[in-house]
Amino acid sequence: MLNRIRPALGRVLTPVGHAVARTRVSPNAITVIGTLGVAAGALVLFPRGEYFWGTMVITAFVLFDMLDGAVARVTGKISKFGAFLDSTMDRVADAAIFAGLMIGLYRDGQEFLAGAALYCLVAGAVVSYAKARAEGLGYTCDVGIAERAERLIVALVAAGFHGLGVPFILAAALWLLAALSTITVGQRFAAVHAQAKDGAEPAPEPAPEPRP
Repeated sequence: MLNRIRPALGRVLTPVGHAVARTRVSPNAITVIGTLGVAAGALVLFPRGEYFWGTMVITAFVLFDMLDGAVARVTGKISKFGAFLDSTMDRVADAAIFAGLMIGLYRDGQEFLAGAALYCLVAGAVVSYAKARAEGLGYTCDVGIAERAERLIVALVAAGFHGLGVPFILAAALWLLAALSTITVGQRFAAVHAQAKDGAEPAPEPAPEPRP
């Protein structure tokens, strides 16, 4: 759903990308630094119960990581490897966030809620894999109510407010994400099954898109 605002977001980030490009930091370096920052914030602060500050650190590095695509565009360094690296590092960051929440909640004595965080981690990975595998086979799979951006926003906003002492918000968010992720997996299975059942030839594999 948030993909609709990507063009506008790109226009906002382009001037920042020009500024960062002058530092000669490569897009791939931005991707790796952003991922390491997210992982550190999630795996160091969340397990210690520092949900608010963990969210702040993660958000800062997520915003930093968004610059990789802008820098790649303004420097002309868009590449297949860059797209591969970006997608792979996104999976690492997502896993770190939900693993950090799982560990923190388990240490807080909320084992059942820690299980919900684990389910969100696995379901999120399946959501991403289903699309990647479908597109690798030549099918289109641009469906789903809970893509990566939506899942991150819900999880981080809830974790931040949980850290400020707002009751039940993290539990509600995790169970909501579990449900939405499950629905999204079902939507993607249904979309690919419909294309395969209709006997339509898979579309040619698309060229790598510019780094988001």
